[in-house]
Amino acid sequence: MDRLKGKVAIVTGAGLGLGRAASIRMAEEGAKVALFDMLDKEGRELERELLGRGFPAKFWHCDVTRETEVAQAIGDVVRHFGGLNVIVNNAGISGVNKPTHEITEAEWDQVQAVNVKGVFFCTKHAIPHLMKASGGSIINLSSIYGLVGAPDVPPYHASKGAVRLMTKTDAMIYAPNRIRVNSIHPGFIWTPMVEHHLEKLGNVEEGRKATDALHPLGHIGEPDDIAWAVVYLASDEAKFVTGAELVVDGGYTAR
Repeated sequence: MDRLKGKVAIVTGAGLGLGRAASIRMAEEGAKVALFDMLDKEGRELERELLGRGFPAKFWHCDVTRETEVAQAIGDVVRHFGGLNVIVNNAGISGVNKPTHEITEAEWDQVQAVNVKGVFFCTKHAIPHLMKASGGSIINLSSIYGLVGAPDVPPYHASKGAVRLMTKTDAMIYAPNRIRVNSIHPGFIWTPMVEHHLEKLGNVEEGRKATDALHPLGHIGEPDDIAWAVVYLASDEAKFVTGAELVVDGGYTAR
């Protein structure tokens, strides 16, 4: 259980869902985990849980849309844990579900600020520390909707497409520095975000059954399905993997 032994990792959006699952699995595999979130209650609860199990972890309140806050938090992590090896850019929101012609500028900008600008700020301020460590891993959470289209949530789809190409660009820029940059593309995973999305559409149970049927494997995924993908890309097992799209979607995009 030492796949990440000696590594320091930041996970954004760590309080719930995919971020929480990834933080737990990374800690179990030996990483020192910095938990970034705006949800103080959930973030501190996870910190207590991990510390209670004997894992080094610390929570930072961090709004990824604010560059000064991101820079300060990442600097604090390095001072606290002694370095940085991995950052998981997971923080994200789904935004409004309206046709494009009904979306306001503010609604569009809100999603891009978290899902795109947040990845940019965190990557920007992590890179110098990864360079000092002579390499590292940046893991960006995109989506199946960074690969294929669907007739809903236009701001979200645009943001995840941006993350996909930001990943490939940075993989090429920083390869000489031995910094690997990869994206994970989850299908529908049972998280608070997906549950909330189904609530907005109507009956959650019926919505889940219909969503299960979209996947050739017959069901939606669990947070751990993504967490183990994160562990792999963070580990030295993935030392020859960069600029890649790791699709974890139960066959959704193979249809």
